[in-house]
Amino acid sequence: MIGEKKGRLFVVSGPSGAGKSAICAGLAEGRDVVLSVSMTTRPPRGHEVQGKNYYFVDRETFGKVIDNGGFLEYAEVYGECYGTPRKPVAEQLEKGKSVILEIDVNGAMQIRENAPDAVLVFIMPPSADELRRRIEDRGTETPERIAHRLEQAESEISQLEKYDYCVVNDDLKRATKDVLTIMHAQRQLGAAPWEGMLGLWDTGVVRQIEKLLVGDNAEKIIGRYHKET
Repeated sequence: MIGEKKGRLFVVSGPSGAGKSAICAGLAEGRDVVLSVSMTTRPPRGHEVQGKNYYFVDRETFGKVIDNGGFLEYAEVYGECYGTPRKPVAEQLEKGKSVILEIDVNGAMQIRENAPDAVLVFIMPPSADELRRRIEDRGTETPERIAHRLEQAESEISQLEKYDYCVVNDDLKRATKDVLTIMHAQRQLGAAPWEGMLGLWDTGVVRQIEKLLVGDNAEKIIGRYHKET
């Protein structure tokens, strides 16, 4: 309902190179928004800080959290475990905060099951060619690794229809603003993404939100992504 005090949970996913990390960082700047911190069994890297970048734990501790139902989602990636602890997210939502989870598609589907009210946003690169360029420009990937990332991107994009919204990141500032518009509307509505939209007082916001809805448009969005290749 409009004016609800409890926060909203937002999931942001997208292929490597889509710009989701930059968008999430921009969403949290100077706003009443919390970026969820994941738990992992991998060791810290560089200047990573316990409790800020990750909750670093051993496998025994991670396993106990699983056994106690303490994760909203979790997975093993390249031999290390990663998961979203349930308790910190719930505490922030009770405080009325918007909580953002930056996770992959598999994690997002677990969130859909474990937190049905979560709003799922997919960050799409403007084209396959642009995605390749972004990954190559990092200068850190081998040709084999680039090919793997592009194959993985195709797999992730094929699941677009399972998301509520899609934001094409052809301009970082505009894409961040689009996600903020989604978050603002959802906080005001407190409803499913496609319900009650006409109740918003700003018809401009309504039109913008409608453009970002996935709904039956998944194939068209994916088609535009491939069109420029």
